[in-house]
Amino acid sequence: MIVDLPDTTTSAISKALVKIREEGGAVALGRVLTLVIATELGEEEEAIEAANDASREHPMRVIVLSRREETAAEQARLDGQIRVGGDAGASEVVVLRAYGAAASDEEGLVTSLLLPDAPVVVWWPGSCPEVPSASALGRIAHRRITDAAEHSNPVAALTTLGRNYKPGDSDFAWTRLTLWRAQLAAVLDQPPYEAVESISVSGSADSPSTELLAAWLRLQLDAPVDLEVTSSLGSSGIHGVTLSRASGDIRLERVQPNIATLEQPNQPTHDISLPRRSLRDCLAEELRRLDPDDLFGEVVQKGLALLEATAAGTGPEGN
Repeated sequence: MIVDLPDTTTSAISKALVKIREEGGAVALGRVLTLVIATELGEEEEAIEAANDASREHPMRVIVLSRREETAAEQARLDGQIRVGGDAGASEVVVLRAYGAAASDEEGLVTSLLLPDAPVVVWWPGSCPEVPSASALGRIAHRRITDAAEHSNPVAALTTLGRNYKPGDSDFAWTRLTLWRAQLAAVLDQPPYEAVESISVSGSADSPSTELLAAWLRLQLDAPVDLEVTSSLGSSGIHGVTLSRASGDIRLERVQPNIATLEQPNQPTHDISLPRRSLRDCLAEELRRLDPDDLFGEVVQKGLALLEATAAGTGPEGN
């Protein structure tokens, strides 16, 4: 069911939610969190679809704040929409489309619609504030999710996030690494238990996940990293990782969009399922934990700095 509320107020939207709950049952029963999606006008549907899918694992209220920068000529107006039932997955979705001066008070627009006594997660699917934790929405959130891949300069976006990091910040560039990190950790957890002497990571130039993977390996294994990025057409994301040890090289390379090849000394070559993660998968994983991701904080603050120092020849490997 979809209920449109043109030229409305947040108070009227709250009353409409109560009315829908009374007429159709306890819509909010069992909701475990509030997800606030901050996006540009006209770009909200993909994020709503991902949230609806993720809500089957995490029942929640979704508040979509869709706005554009205030212009002097545009009249202040707030259009609301409520989606429940089959149009909202296992969640209830409130869409706020704010125009003109009505878009200037982000916190005020969403505060009265938050679930009481429930954690708040804010997700910016596109552009995000330079300091998410200090933004109007970031200040009321337990977790703040960004996506460096959506920026014109993804690596610079990661650097900015590392400089301004606060516990509770996270980024989908990190979430997309979960399967890679799990596979590499599993390989190193098998004999022979030798130290990794050097690391090679390759990927596309527009992939912030490649940069984060290299930073994570540099931080965790304390070995020099050779980071190779390419701008080849039709080639995106992480291409492969090579870990060099005394007994030989371990190579994990993605040869197809969903398949990677694992080569190890004295073992047969294996094909491993390593799919590119969807927006729904990334969001669902982020919502599984509402405490700060301390490892991500270390990687984005310390790992990226170590990687940059090594590339510049000022780190331990460059002396």
